Amino acid sequence: MQNVIGWFGRGGRLRRVLGILLALMVFGAVWALGVNFYVQHSGGRNIVTADAAAALSDIDCIIVLGCKVEADGRPAPMLTDRLETGIALYQAGAAPKMLMSGDHGRVEYDEVNAMKQYAIDAGVPSSDIFMDHAGFSTYETMYRARAVFGAERVLVVTQEYHLYRALYLARALGLEAYGVAADQRAYPGAAYRECREILARNKDFLTAIFQPQPTYLGDMIPVSGDGDQTNDT
Repeated sequence: MQNVIGWFGRGGRLRRVLGILLALMVFGAVWALGVNFYVQHSGGRNIVTADAAAALSDIDCIIVLGCKVEADGRPAPMLTDRLETGIALYQAGAAPKMLMSGDHGRVEYDEVNAMKQYAIDAGVPSSDIFMDHAGFSTYETMYRARAVFGAERVLVVTQEYHLYRALYLARALGLEAYGVAADQRAYPGAAYRECREILARNKDFLTAIFQPQPTYLGDMIPVSGDGDQTNDT
């Protein structure tokens, strides 16, 4: 107790320290919310309806962003909706190719083959479906879409909360990108994802500035060619 009194008695140093900490917390919160708003606003300008997307010209490919695949290999509901939206855009003539990008970093977990098979089952020719086996993050997907697959004008498909960041990154990496939201139902855990996305937008805001190379690059596989080049061998 005497030590605490001593702190206050020696010019209120404890109050100053607490004041500095409070100021830093306020600054951090304002920064995080400001970046969040900026990424949302910047990316949101290029979200379009499915009809508007189908009317665009010279789109190289539809990028469907991967997410959870169930233990039995079926796409989870969120991924199913992304695939259904992407397939509908392909069938409407929005782009001649599809790029399925997701996590296939482990033998026992494979998003991209499940995504491609789903599209094939829906009638999309295998040769029109490319797989990005190293789309480990939204940033890496967008980086590789241009650097590996040679895309320049793309349509991105994912849920709206994710679409803002995906489009922001695509534009920052030199892609002319438009997005179509794949929200076809209510998804459990929406509040958690929205909170987590604020942090992800801040992280990718900085990542877009420094633009590190992705985990893997590799030889060019132009998306204008044959998607079966990306099949597992």
